[in-house]
Amino acid sequence: MKGTFDTPSILIIYTGGTIGMVEDRRTGALENYDFAHVRRWIPELDEFDYNIESYAFKPAIDSSDMEPANWAAIVKVIADNYEKYDGFVILHGTDTMSYTASALSFMLEGLAKPVILTGSQLPISKIRTDGRENLITAIEIAGARIGDRPEVPEVSLYFQNRLFRANRTTKRSAEALSAFRSYNYPPLAEVAYNLPAILQPEESPAELRIATKLSGGIELIKLFPGMGEEILRAMFSAPGLRAVVLETFGAGNAPTSEWFIRVIEEA
Repeated sequence: MKGTFDTPSILIIYTGGTIGMVEDRRTGALENYDFAHVRRWIPELDEFDYNIESYAFKPAIDSSDMEPANWAAIVKVIADNYEKYDGFVILHGTDTMSYTASALSFMLEGLAKPVILTGSQLPISKIRTDGRENLITAIEIAGARIGDRPEVPEVSLYFQNRLFRANRTTKRSAEALSAFRSYNYPPLAEVAYNLPAILQPEESPAELRIATKLSGGIELIKLFPGMGEEILRAMFSAPGLRAVVLETFGAGNAPTSEWFIRVIEEA
């Protein structure tokens, strides 16, 4: 049932990742657990005056295996439940969380409700896991309102005390609990909300529309010192290639050598 101003209704969508793993005490190996039992590890969820329900992808998706088809499945879950809930929290592995967050920000057109991605660096079974605080705060933000409007009606990423615009994030560390940064846009929240930075929908927003037909044949080529002509030419000759994004140096600088210019022109 859709929530009210007093009792927001939140759907947690568990896709996979470290936040949904427990450590085998005998072997030290990480194993997925049934996310329906999340309250065993985070009993604080029972303290919320929210209607909290969950949806889990089965099998769970390792973030290294995340691909556009999975993004389409996630937005389909949101669209199917859009009228039932006031906000959505997506639990995701950290390795590709920024990619998914960015993609969802473009695939959810006319969004007027919070969609917050979060996860953890440490398994939920660890005593000092960061997953507990990340999930609790993400739920709080998903249910936060100003009057009858949500405070953060856009796709965002919450991690270690900071809320970022989804499509401005990058993972900066595989070890630090403060794993994400937004280098070209201010945090939407850092203890307190940065309201002027948050994207607000129109007064009478259109219905939610989802885009699930994503183009293939697009390649990212990261330039590096010493890249040779044969390597770059091989990358451009991939079958089915339709477009290339060149990740260049600094503010957009690239080699000026004759062979580099020639390969680009030929492509």
